[in-house]
Amino acid sequence: MGPAEAVARRPVGATESAGASRVWWDAEAAEYYREHHDILGDDRLMWGPEGVYESELRLLGDLAGRQVLEFGAGAAQGSRWCAAQGARVVATDISGAMLRQGCALDRAVPLPTGASHKSGGTGGPTRAPAYVQCDAARLPFPDACFDTAFSAYGAVPFVADSAGLLREVSRVLRPGGLLVFSVSHPVRWALPDVPGEAGLTVRHSYFDRTPYVEEDATGRATYVEHHRTLGDRVREIVGAGLRLTDLVEPEWPEGATHEWGGWSALRGSLVPGTAIFVARKPS
Repeated sequence: MGPAEAVARRPVGATESAGASRVWWDAEAAEYYREHHDILGDDRLMWGPEGVYESELRLLGDLAGRQVLEFGAGAAQGSRWCAAQGARVVATDISGAMLRQGCALDRAVPLPTGASHKSGGTGGPTRAPAYVQCDAARLPFPDACFDTAFSAYGAVPFVADSAGLLREVSRVLRPGGLLVFSVSHPVRWALPDVPGEAGLTVRHSYFDRTPYVEEDATGRATYVEHHRTLGDRVREIVGAGLRLTDLVEPEWPEGATHEWGGWSALRGSLVPGTAIFVARKPS
């Protein structure tokens, strides 16, 4: 997609927000994969643009034999990583083009046969993820059908009602189930989204929840992102009937020199760029 005609801060409802996300990611799917492939990989679960991975943090625990949902999966590299650990995975996204990118990966870079043996599973062939196009706020699954749900920068910041989204994810989790999701650290909302010195000066109120909107020449939203404070996120998790067990704020990896949007070694050494929320559904 070309550059936005205008940038605004204005209210955005669920329908407009979902439509903007679908159009944006359908248009960006192929280029996004090409641009970020070196750090995203084909079968890694990366929690944030700093370059922090589930293979290091192990927030999902042992996945062998688990029924796993990735919502806001994009091209589902994280789902592919989970599948290689022996999980049975469903990857959902609002963008059909992003999911088609995932299907193309399955054809071009097949998961290793027998990966579930390596992860301590009970054996049998590794299964590629199943792909379902849907709005994460309206999951087409029955109650209590997944052991684990996760999202790495997917869905949560892009929906108008993130509290409702978390209630929906909680609905499909089994008792004792695990939810892990990452978003831009809320403190970043107050700072310009640039990697250099200019990105270290507060320019916007942390407490202003008005959505960030990019628009075309007609005023139609082409990209929407919603802000919540740390307290908001905690209340949303608790309100969904979940128990927050950890909040991970990854430090910038030693020796990493890459930039990704507003993420850089300069900013990452001073302020957190990613917040990862870990929660359980009570048994």
